[in-house]
Amino acid sequence: MASSPIAPVIPPASRPSARGQQGERVVRRLPLADSLPGLSRVRDVVYGMARIDASGRVADRGVTAALGWRGGDRLTLTAESGAVVARRDPGGLVTLQARLYLVIPAALRHRCGLRAGDQVLLAAWPDQDALTAFPLAVVDQAVRAHGLGPSSQGGTQ
Repeated sequence: MASSPIAPVIPPASRPSARGQQGERVVRRLPLADSLPGLSRVRDVVYGMARIDASGRVADRGVTAALGWRGGDRLTLTAESGAVVARRDPGGLVTLQARLYLVIPAALRHRCGLRAGDQVLLAAWPDQDALTAFPLAVVDQAVRAHGLGPSSQGGTQ
């Protein structure tokens, strides 16, 4: 019994219109959900996690969407207590990219001890129009300072 090959099924690049003609493909953006995976809202702060790439880019679109920031917005970045703070500022030296990622300059990353591949806790305060990237070392210090880690007996305090 000889079998013949089956031709692949490849969908058209655009859907036919109601009249059966090939029209331009229309891409619609989906609305942003109130609760995205990996995004948490606690009172007036929105939290997310991100990883810094080799160019200093860091992004969590849910966090930046909560701030209402858009590509092209000007930002001022500062280092405060080992964390990077970004504030929208028309005179800022950093521009938020169209894909809503923030580029942390190398000097600021070095000052805060951030390296490529490091994860950061992002905290957005929409009422203050600010975003803070906390290195996990800073988060760890805060957790340990509050005695919230495991106790020497193996339980939690």
